[in-house]
Amino acid sequence: MGFTVAVAGASGYAGGELLRLIATHPELTLGTVTAASNAGVSITSVHPQLIGVVDGVFASTTAESLGEADLVFTALPHGESASIVAHLPAALPVVDLGADFRLTSGAAWTQYYGGSHAGTWEYGLPELPDRRAAITASHRIANPGCYATSVALGLAPLLNAGLAEPGDIVVVAASGTSGAGRKASESLLGSEVMNSMTTYKTGGVHQHTPEMEQSLASVCGETVSLSFTPMLAPMPRGILATCTARVQGGVSADDVRAAMHAAYAGEAFVQLLPEGMWPRTADTLGSNSAHVQVALDSHAGRVIVVVALDNLVKGAAGQAVQNANLVLGLPESTGLPIGGVAP
Repeated sequence: MGFTVAVAGASGYAGGELLRLIATHPELTLGTVTAASNAGVSITSVHPQLIGVVDGVFASTTAESLGEADLVFTALPHGESASIVAHLPAALPVVDLGADFRLTSGAAWTQYYGGSHAGTWEYGLPELPDRRAAITASHRIANPGCYATSVALGLAPLLNAGLAEPGDIVVVAASGTSGAGRKASESLLGSEVMNSMTTYKTGGVHQHTPEMEQSLASVCGETVSLSFTPMLAPMPRGILATCTARVQGGVSADDVRAAMHAAYAGEAFVQLLPEGMWPRTADTLGSNSAHVQVALDSHAGRVIVVVALDNLVKGAAGQAVQNANLVLGLPESTGLPIGGVAP
């Protein structure tokens, strides 16, 4: 017997990926699909890649239309999930792809997002220490942000092992244009993006910064100080994150690789690449996998971890399905692609 799931806010890029993954999932049946501005519009007119896979039209986003499902995915703009969830049955499982319930600090929410803090749910990154059991036991899951996922997967094993210093972390990460959402913007026009790279939201103002510091602090028990510079890359999807941290004295390259191997040897969706092979966004396209490589810069006394993932899959919809599998008692990898699409 399978489960019926509803998707709120399914007209965006992450929503489209959710529909694709649900449609091919052996245990999930797609129920109500909502999109406020596209209510009454056929789903495949917005997502033509799903022709022959998904039928029907978008419904209005209301608690009544969502509440009959066994689980609800909310893929709404930041700040909008809380008002819908407040009217859903208290026992109904929800996986929120927005930021509404990720942060534990109300002050950080107000600073980076504005408005009132809605509260905190279980943070849905199973590969972090002690997260999987907490997710499985919960029914309200805050799906991580895409950048935050790459940074946590890159640095958590080293902080957890006491090899990296939490007070001096620097991250430079490039994302494809789909990370900015589907809303039209001059800065995202093809003629503006092609053959060009640029930074944006520099100087510690990107909204994923407190989430990164929070998730990393949770694994090392210390305050984390992180400088984050995001970049826009001329590609539709993908993230390549270069994460560096100062290492403790006497730490060797073998030590850092051993820590990464110990953390991810049994994980289906995190691949520690063979030595000498570096992550590429192209290799994770369409998959729920993150590719990771590590090196020690003994000259600078820093460890470098490079992570590639698909921001719409492991960074959003695939991670959400992974969390739903755990909440519903299904094998964690059910319905999720490990391998990417090439070329």
